[in-house]
Amino acid sequence: MIEVNENNIDALLAKGLVLVEFGAEWCGPCKTLLPILDRFAGQAGERLSIVSVDIDQSPSVAARHGVMSVPTMVLFQDGKVVERVVGMISEGNLRKKLQPYVGAL
Repeated sequence: MIEVNENNIDALLAKGLVLVEFGAEWCGPCKTLLPILDRFAGQAGERLSIVSVDIDQSPSVAARHGVMSVPTMVLFQDGKVVERVVGMISEGNLRKKLQPYVGAL
């Protein structure tokens, strides 16, 4: 999973389908989500990019995207928000949220 910051997020979000996981090193639920997101990244291939933003390292990115708590996941399609998940979510429910955009994972 690519870690993004103020310097590279705009270019990454501009084109295609990108799931951004906003988290922090100290966040237990965030750590629980990482292996799930890694699996999804492997299964989605070219259909979906999954990136991570550490809110402690890039607070301005989190603020710009309205992140008030972690974990927060925001799905962007060509730079526009199409889905947002705040808090822990099960692997099955996250799969269902993503399915309309990427098909089966």
